[in-house]
Amino acid sequence: MKKLLALTLIFALAFPAFADYPDRNITGVVLWGAGGTTDSLIRPLSAVAEQYLGKSIIIQNMTGAAGSVATQYVYDAKPDGYTLLMGAENPALYDVLGISEVTYDEFDCVYLIGDEAVGIIVGKNSPYKTFTEAINAAKEKPFTLKYSMTGKGGLPWVVGSFIMDVTGAMFNMIPYESDSAAKNAVVNGECDFTACLLLQGIEEAKAGDVKFLSVMANEPARALPDVPLIVKEFPGFSKYLPWGAFYGVFAKKGTDPAIIAKLADAFKKAGPDENYQKVLVNFDVNFMGYTGEKAAQYISSWRKNTVEALKSSGALDD
Repeated sequence: MKKLLALTLIFALAFPAFADYPDRNITGVVLWGAGGTTDSLIRPLSAVAEQYLGKSIIIQNMTGAAGSVATQYVYDAKPDGYTLLMGAENPALYDVLGISEVTYDEFDCVYLIGDEAVGIIVGKNSPYKTFTEAINAAKEKPFTLKYSMTGKGGLPWVVGSFIMDVTGAMFNMIPYESDSAAKNAVVNGECDFTACLLLQGIEEAKAGDVKFLSVMANEPARALPDVPLIVKEFPGFSKYLPWGAFYGVFAKKGTDPAIIAKLADAFKKAGPDENYQKVLVNFDVNFMGYTGEKAAQYISSWRKNTVEALKSSGALDD
């Protein structure tokens, strides 16, 4: 019996558990709903990555509390590589916004897909033809223009804070349950303007239901090359750029480094896939494909710049 136990121990040491990883399907928890940008980027990427892993990646959408429900769920799971967080930028700010103490600091970034620019939109019947016109109107009559947002921590809220800091204009900030609802409030005339990811407003722009007044970027957007850059009208925005949503795959800290490496290798092979690159182009996402320290540095820098910007705007207490 002792000899059998000794042989079992030797075998376990010689062939650690990660050697057979994965030996079952992996769950990928998307912190936003089905059909959204995060979900639409993660599903095709996972479909390619699972070919290199030899097992399926089962996508599970879990919404609630700006994505913190899904983030907490993955954090509470075993750090064994079988429950991954498929997320956007939101968890990077949970602690400073008082949403949750569980942030990306508690995770290793397996694969950072890329980031996406943001634009400012108005409805088709808006009297404002340029971003400057809208800002001037807001400054003439503070708190009269209605800006739709998704509540504290959401992308429109963050961008609204940037706008107020740079321009000095003040708006009536109207909260909605989702980015889509905030955008629709502009489409149907409930609100004057908002910020949205470029892809989220392109179809409405093509249909003539909204107009992009500006893009928050240093370079013209591939999808909307003729839309003015916000820094051309207000150079002060340059201190916040580049800035936008980012997307990635994360594993809870404590996961065996060899498992992280296997996952990273699979996603690194999947990212440059020709068909997946077409998906990124269609979503106007700037491809990065970062892993390891490079991914960690990007997220750390993004968080630092965003927190400083929010403090400067008065959206956060020092």
